[in-house]
Amino acid sequence: MFPKNAWYVACTPDEIDGKPLGRMICNERLVIYRGAGNRVAALEDFCPHRGAPMSLGSIQDGKLVCGYHGLVMDCDGRTASMPAQRVQAFPCIRAYPAQERHGFIWVWPGDAALADPTLIPHLEWAESPEWAYGGGLYHIACDYRLMIDNLMDLTHETYVHASSIGQKEIDEAPVSTRVEGDSVITSRFMEGIMAPPFWRAALRGNGLADDVPVDRWQICRFTPPSHVLIEVGVAHAGKGGYHAPAGCKAGSIVVDFITPETDTSIWYFWGMARNFRPEDAELTDRIREGQGKIFAEDLEMLEQQQRNLLAWPDRALLKLNIDAGGVQSRRIIERLVNAERATEAQLIGRQA
Repeated sequence: MFPKNAWYVACTPDEIDGKPLGRMICNERLVIYRGAGNRVAALEDFCPHRGAPMSLGSIQDGKLVCGYHGLVMDCDGRTASMPAQRVQAFPCIRAYPAQERHGFIWVWPGDAALADPTLIPHLEWAESPEWAYGGGLYHIACDYRLMIDNLMDLTHETYVHASSIGQKEIDEAPVSTRVEGDSVITSRFMEGIMAPPFWRAALRGNGLADDVPVDRWQICRFTPPSHVLIEVGVAHAGKGGYHAPAGCKAGSIVVDFITPETDTSIWYFWGMARNFRPEDAELTDRIREGQGKIFAEDLEMLEQQQRNLLAWPDRALLKLNIDAGGVQSRRIIERLVNAERATEAQLIGRQA
């Protein structure tokens, strides 16, 4: 269903502020916490004593303490101690590679020997003071690939988001799709249109007139295992569109980190990064609130779609030209999953 030899966003730092967090990722039950020296750690959410979830415990002196009988675990999955008991011979529980970067906690649910931190994507907007970011987290009951399909084809905005970012010109503008290595890029450009409500507010937020024609762009980029970053924005018409000077446009990057929980549920880390008026915290909050409402509309649609697909598993689905971005993204995912399976089969064969 999903590549496991990859970095996924597991949580945000505030979620492990002083306490462990239990979270399932790619069908693996993990406990994530801060250990000694503020180091981020991820272990199996399983106490080797009685099988209780370690996420129901606490952090003491940088160690994870089981909330059932007080067994103490090190960050590497070894049992450190237990009151009045000899437990050093207990078998280790699994430790998962974990990194804190760009304002997120990333975990690698696959082969730990392959976990290269340099493979975590570089996010300039997360490190530069010229950018501001605001986002949130939704738990959605759908196959993670349905969310990728949704984000790689923004035609649905006209219908699902009619009151905020949707407009009929989206349907009318041609879509271009291309593949670059393991990335898929879809793009749509609209010229001389009126901005929808969300983008009128963004123009005002950047001190620009919102009642004049604009050029609008949507550039969606998928990268494995399940990340979609979307460059979006509007510029006053005739000023260069996507390439217009900063003083003539309001542009942003929609951030979508889609982390599979199970085969039919996801952790969806959403947000928007912008490079205009980054110091304006009130504007950041307004944009985050507006975007949160938009993504809530996606949530209902995707969960209902998943229910239908489970109810009619053998129904053939139509493919249209607007689906090219999602189709190409799925092909990359399928290739990566098949490569992992082939490697695992070879390893099992050698051990046999």
